[in-house]
Amino acid sequence: MKRRSLPVAAAFAATAALLLTACGSGDDKSSDNDKIAGAQQEAEKPTKSAEASAAPAEDKPDGVDVSLPKDMNLVFDWDKPKDENEAAAMDDAANFFRAIYRGVDKRTTKDAAVAAYATGEGLDYAKTQIDAWIDGGWTATGTLRHYEATTRSTTNGKAVEVAFCADSSMFYGKEIKTEKILKTKRSIEDFDYYKIIMVKFPTGTGLWQASKVFVETKAEKCQ
Repeated sequence: MKRRSLPVAAAFAATAALLLTACGSGDDKSSDNDKIAGAQQEAEKPTKSAEASAAPAEDKPDGVDVSLPKDMNLVFDWDKPKDENEAAAMDDAANFFRAIYRGVDKRTTKDAAVAAYATGEGLDYAKTQIDAWIDGGWTATGTLRHYEATTRSTTNGKAVEVAFCADSSMFYGKEIKTEKILKTKRSIEDFDYYKIIMVKFPTGTGLWQASKVFVETKAEKCQ
């Protein structure tokens, strides 16, 4: 995203819920998983207005469109876990990020995808990120790569922590008015480590929503 080279940095810092200092292993199924931050957050149903504005998408059973323009490439270079819930939560963690950048492209926080894949603090995070891009007069272009993903669940199966690295060294801001691409040199600032707390949508549709977002910036372990 090159966010640290742009005024977006201030919004990013404000909305990164916590700077992580301790990280659980991806395969840990112990009782400590009940203490996953944000696991108690209940999923919320998207508003009717948001649902009505969604364009059908054949590859999503809930019909929410998470498509992006061709020059905005989000890559999720990870293997799905064997656990069905964790695999579904991982898929929708990816859709959460697609929803954010769809909002950036559409210049709105009210896109149906944002309402579908985020709730609580996760929704606040998504809206603030989108607003920062809009207020700055930018969209995004290039490739944002996500990799080295791990998952762990609460014992009740209602929450899953999806953790992964992100490399934004080839993902840039682009000025809307001039179409100027704001490139900078590759640096440690391009690497972030995320933990997304995904909570299960209560209707049993298989939808998971991001309820909290934890970010470690300048993540050396992701280089």
